[in-house]
This record gives sequence, C-alpha cells and structure tokens, in this order.
Amino acid sequence: MDIESKKLEFYGGEWVSFLPFVVFLVMIILTTFYFGSISDGALWVPAYTALIVAFFFAKDKKLYADTIINGMASRDAIVPIVCWIFAGVFSRILRTSGLANGIAGLAASIGIEGTSFIIVSFIASAIFATASGTGFGTIAAGMGVLYPAGIALGAHPALLAGAIVSGGAFGDNLAPISDTTICSATSLGVDVPGVVKSRLKYALAAGLITIIGIIIIGSGYKGTVSAANVVQYDPKTLLMLIPVALTIWIAIKTGDIIIATTIGTVLGSGTAILAGLMDFIQVDPSPDVVKEALIRISGTGLDRTVDGVIYTGINSMMQVVVLALLLFGSIEIMRAGHGDVKLLNALGNVAKSPRGAEFVISAMVILLSSLMGLNAPAILAVGPSFAKPLSKRYGISPYRAANLLDAQSNTLVYSLPWTPAIIYTIGFAKDSAYPLTAIEITPYVLYSYAMLAVMFVTIIFGIGRYDNMENK
Repeated sequence: MDIESKKLEFYGGEWVSFLPFVVFLVMIILTTFYFGSISDGALWVPAYTALIVAFFFAKDKKLYADTIINGMASRDAIVPIVCWIFAGVFSRILRTSGLANGIAGLAASIGIEGTSFIIVSFIASAIFATASGTGFGTIAAGMGVLYPAGIALGAHPALLAGAIVSGGAFGDNLAPISDTTICSATSLGVDVPGVVKSRLKYALAAGLITIIGIIIIGSGYKGTVSAANVVQYDPKTLLMLIPVALTIWIAIKTGDIIIATTIGTVLGSGTAILAGLMDFIQVDPSPDVVKEALIRISGTGLDRTVDGVIYTGINSMMQVVVLALLLFGSIEIMRAGHGDVKLLNALGNVAKSPRGAEFVISAMVILLSSLMGLNAPAILAVGPSFAKPLSKRYGISPYRAANLLDAQSNTLVYSLPWTPAIIYTIGFAKDSAYPLTAIEITPYVLYSYAMLAVMFVTIIFGIGRYDNMENK
C-alpha cells in the first residue's frame, strides 16, 4: 500500500492533523514554565505523548501507525540525524582537546582586559562555535574559561556572559556542521556550502553590530583588574586550529558534512593524540588519570563498559536525534491529513507577496523556537512543511528560505530567560566570583537582537530574496 498517496482522515476534519503540534507545544509550555524542567524528558515526553493523543482521533489506526513510520524513515529525517552523529564526535574531540582554553589563555597572556577581553571572548566563541557547530558546547567552554578570566580582568559580567552566548549563536547560525545549518539546508533541499556562503553577509553584519554594542555598553563599566595570570593553558592546544581550518575548508569545498567531519575527526584526533592532549585508548585507567581517550574500556565481567570521547560525542546528539524522529512522525501526520494544505491556504491570506511570505516564515520559526527553547526542532517543524512550499509559491530562493529559518531561529532562542541556553549559562556562572540571574543576561545577548534587526531589514528591502537564482 502506498501510504503517501492515501489521505489520513481525522474525526473533526483536516485541522485535527495539527493536534500533535498543539499537544507538543502545550506540554512544552507546561514543563518549561510551570514545572521548570529543561531535561531530555521535557522534550521527548511531550513529543511522544502528542503522537499518542492524536492516534485516537484518526479514523484509520493502521494508516496512522504506518504514517508515523513513514515520517521517521524518510530521507528528510535520516539525513540530518546521520550528520548530527558525525558532527557530534568531531565537536567532542575539539572540546576535549582544550582548544577553547588555549584561545582564552592566549588572549589573557598578552594583556587584554576589560571590554577588550569581552570583544575577544565574543570573537573566540564565534570562531569556536563556527568550527565545532555547537552553541551549547561553546557556552560550556566559554563560561568555564573565558567568564572567570574576564571577571578577574575587569570585564562587565553580564555583558561578558552575553558575548559568550552571542558567539555560540553566531557559530550555530553559520557553522557548516551546525545542526541548524544542516536542518535548514536539508529542509529546503539545498546544499550546505551554498547556504553558508549566502548566509555569511547576514552573520557578519550582525556580528559587527554586536561588537559595536559591546564597545558602547562596556565603555562605561570599570571593574577590578587583577594582574594575576588568570588562565593557564597548554600552547599545544592551539595546534587543534589546523584540523578546524581544514574541516571548514573541506565542508565548503565538498558540500558533504559526512566527508568533512570524517576527515576532521581523523585529523583532529590524530593531532590531539600526537600533541599529548588525549590518548587513543585506555584500558582500566586508574582513578587519578585525568587525560581523556578516544576509547576507554573499564570494569570487569558483565559490568565492563566501553566509552570515551567517541561515545560521548555520539551520546551528546541523542536528545536531538530522538526528538527529530518523533517530530518527523508528527510532520508526516500533518501532511497525510492535508493540514499543511489548510494552513498554507490560510497563510495565503496573510502572505500575499514574497515579503509577506518571508514575514510569515520568520514569525513561525521565531515563535516555535522561543517556546521550545531549541532551534533545530523548530526548523524541522517549519522548514519542510511551511517554508519550502511558501517559498516555492512566491518565487523565493530556497537558499533565502533556509537562511530565514536558520538566522531567525538563532535569535530569541538564545536570549529569552526561560530558554535552555540562558539557564545553561547561569548554571556555569553560579559558582563563579560573580553569579548571574537569567534576567541579568537576557538584555546582553546582543547578537540575538542584532540578527533579528538585520533579517527584518533584509525582508523589508528584499535583500537576498533571489540568492543563487540565475533567472533573477
């Protein structure tokens, strides 16, 4: 039976095919605001429950089950999942090698302090995030190293934290191996290198505005500067910039994230091992061993376990992988129920022009990512179902639509006080010399607001609307 050709009927009509999304969003809001949870379960449980609730509204239960499987097994779902797994391992190798600590130590050792250190922190975070493709990894590395160093060097605490988060958002938006880049490109059916090249002008503009904002705000702050060498680092960690540069170059040249991250993983792990930054394998390591290993075997008998950097890198992607599978099940249910057709017809009354379509796409992904606190799932929900057909209807370049999805999903999701990015950040600041609250950081994630302004200006003036379209 070709289930793609059969319409999934619901009691209550075609709009009921949106029920999985409605249940998912309601439960996300409850778990985030009422129960205050940002754990894996706070996302997985709502996504799974949404599929269960909608099941009872489907007239053909067998077709409903087959539709879920079809969505989860689709190429749209599998391509980003495979890319995330390979990118996760490469990202973990960079983090474990101590690259972020090396960048921070180099800056501190040459006497950079105060607002200058905040600018360096933003640039360093942006470079690291662009190389590794992880906003959260950048926040962890930056808040663990750059934040305490900056406080000791007289930096504005909230502005420094906001700069680190901003750097993570910059890289999450631009990195060829970022999950949002992969999601936005695959959702619109375009190549990653083309998306990255066309996105560069937006990211650099927002980055420049961010630096100007840091200079203006930080110029009026005077902190206590310590002459101590606040950051100790191994200069050999800077060797990891070589595989980083090569990986980015390969990703842009080949347009294949699997190729780039495979080569990057081999080069990165080889460099780290040869430089003595990590071991290749450890068998039954003693408790006092502090160096990480690509592969680590420990325990005895049935309790013997295998983990290490490779395992940790793969495991770090499990949250978004499981969530993506569940969401693609919901997306396929909506499509099979013709809910997307209903919505597009309704949006047609609002999006009556290319400019209107871009506003609608932006509003949808900003709203969804802000509510969920995560951007990749929001792109997955909006991209293939709404942004792709809307952009086709109004002659908007698929590269432009992909850039709208990615750029707009990296704005408020990094700055609103209830989002995981901000909660994650204050967790690192909690035990520092200057703890911060979420409300204190929110105004200073300048890149979020700069990118928001840049994208809406481009929508108003039609900038980039026909990127990579030869007939325009």
